Formats: sequence, C-alpha cells, structure tokens
Amino acid sequence: MTDAPDPVFTEPWHAQVFALTVHLNEAGHFDWPEWASHFGATLKKNGLSKELDGGDDYFTAWLETLEQFLASKDLADLRDVAEIKNAWERAYLSTPHGAPVTLEQEMSEKR
Repeated sequence: MTDAPDPVFTEPWHAQVFALTVHLNEAGHFDWPEWASHFGATLKKNGLSKELDGGDDYFTAWLETLEQFLASKDLADLRDVAEIKNAWERAYLSTPHGAPVTLEQEMSEKR
C-alpha cells in the first residue's frame, strides 16, 4: 500500500492545457474572472450540467474555451489551430503503436 496521493490530472494533456491557461493568465493576457465567465458559457453551451470529475469531458470543454478565447483576443487564429489539430491527428493515426508521435514528417511535407 502506498500513501501517494491520487494524481490531480488523469491525463498529461489535462495538466498541459491547464498550465498553459494559467501561464497566459499570469502573463497578463486575460484575468481569471474573464476566463471563468467564458469557461462557464462553454460548459452551459455543451450541456454539461452533470457533475464533472475533471476528466476528458471537462478538459475538452476547457480546450474549446481556450481556443475560442485566444481567437477572440487575437492571440491565435482558429484556422491555424485547426490545421495543427489536423496535422496531429494525421500523425497519430499513421504512427505505429508504441512509437512516439511527431509532426516532423507532417511539417516537412508542408514545406
């Protein structure tokens, strides 16, 4: 038996998107009440009225909010975001199981 606490985030990407949001807040790109308002609107729009456990449903809504929020602040272009998402999807779908997923091949084909 171990006394180690349960992880706060169930997936690495949950921690990454959370940390990115905190970093952008601390860098002065937005204040936390503004973020919370947008995130709450996303949760309401997606009908997430159930109790969230901090899993994929919660962090998918978090990511959706971050993408839209950054676009509204002219900090990201939604077309660029979609292009990068699509590149990652193609990369992980074409990567053999167990091999690291990279965008190197994907990005070099664009050049």
